[in-house]
Amino acid sequence: MILIEDTQQDVTLDIDQLERDAQKILDSLDYSDYDLGILLTTNEEIHTYNRQYRKQDKPTDILSFAYHDTLKAGQRIIPQFDEDKNLGDIIIAPQYVQDDLPRWQQPFEQRMRVLLVHGICHLLGYDHIEDKDYEIMHTAEQWLLAQLDK
Repeated sequence: MILIEDTQQDVTLDIDQLERDAQKILDSLDYSDYDLGILLTTNEEIHTYNRQYRKQDKPTDILSFAYHDTLKAGQRIIPQFDEDKNLGDIIIAPQYVQDDLPRWQQPFEQRMRVLLVHGICHLLGYDHIEDKDYEIMHTAEQWLLAQLDK
């Protein structure tokens, strides 16, 4: 189940489209019946999370908190219990995303899709710390974005 909570009021979003996109991503990954939490929040709140969990004293566009935090990129989740059918949680600050659009030169809706894919990839063990890891993650992201356009 996809649970979306919108605690911000700065940016109007199409929550239904976000949920459809998230479900299509999960379906494409063969994780259709897995849980995913998405919190849409303010710049101030994501700043607090970023400071607390990443030691970065600034707001950001997205944070990911994987349920299976030892999963490696490309590895499948093998649930032992029903509660293991959980990818984790993503936090997105729509105002930050909107303010950052000139840097990306994308419409807001497309940037939200890119970030959703990016966040889910992080939940599945992908990262972009090393160049080789970036390439692996980028390939996975491009494939998922293509699935959204089908």
